[in-house]
Amino acid sequence: MTGPTPSTAGFGLQAKKAFGQNFLVQRSAVELILREGLGAASEALLEVGPGPGTLTEGLLAEGRPLWAVDLDPEACDLLRQRYGAQAHFHLLQGDAVRVPLPDAASWSVIGNLPYNAATAILGRFLLEPIPWTRMVLMFQLEVGQKILGRPGEKAYGPLSVLAQVASRPQRLLKLGPGAFRPSPKVDSVVLRFDPRPDAPDLDHRARLLRLLHLGFAHRRKTLANNLTPRLGPAVPDLLGAEGLPPMVRGEALAPSQWLSLLARLESAGLRMSHAEDDPSPGI
Repeated sequence: MTGPTPSTAGFGLQAKKAFGQNFLVQRSAVELILREGLGAASEALLEVGPGPGTLTEGLLAEGRPLWAVDLDPEACDLLRQRYGAQAHFHLLQGDAVRVPLPDAASWSVIGNLPYNAATAILGRFLLEPIPWTRMVLMFQLEVGQKILGRPGEKAYGPLSVLAQVASRPQRLLKLGPGAFRPSPKVDSVVLRFDPRPDAPDLDHRARLLRLLHLGFAHRRKTLANNLTPRLGPAVPDLLGAEGLPPMVRGEALAPSQWLSLLARLESAGLRMSHAEDDPSPGI
């Protein structure tokens, strides 16, 4: 697999803070992302945040149709110049959180995500009907820790639970600031996501996320104290029926326990309906 050298990685394109851009220039990291991202069968490839095309070149060399999504007009102009003549290259200029995607039976999703939108972009692929077979994505290290968080850890929260019930995330590589131009002030991490065969359906995930928003709304409060004001006085007894101690906090529950608790609450007639004042409308 080929890719540009660090000296040509920007092709004159200036990274813009407004778009959360930091261009990857470490060749070994590029090769790892390409190898892992192309390692799963899919009908088409989707690259999020291609910037100057550091990954794009290697993705196109593989031969599958590639759709690249970028919000930066200058990056899009450069990508058209570099790859527009290739029949299997397609460019979508817009916000990866909401830009309409073409129909495909399955996608492999690869990207050095813009840090200021990475969580929202991941949330789209976990909550919307987009059929993906693998994702290999770059995140700020702090976000990666939240995705991989375990019960009891400070980083563990709604994002951890949602990602882990929908997929099997794993860390592939940690990168320091020197792997990028310009160098960010934080470390980064490449994660691979493979879908779980037993993942709950999308509606189930949305209801779970609303429960997670309630359960983690005030981390210092017990789960009962977070849930009861919204779901009613039956909550403590339902938690007890799940075998949970009265003083348990949301951060102590494993993803499987959250799914079980959701089923228990809903079987008792408590619905996770959306509310305007939902304490955390995003992930």
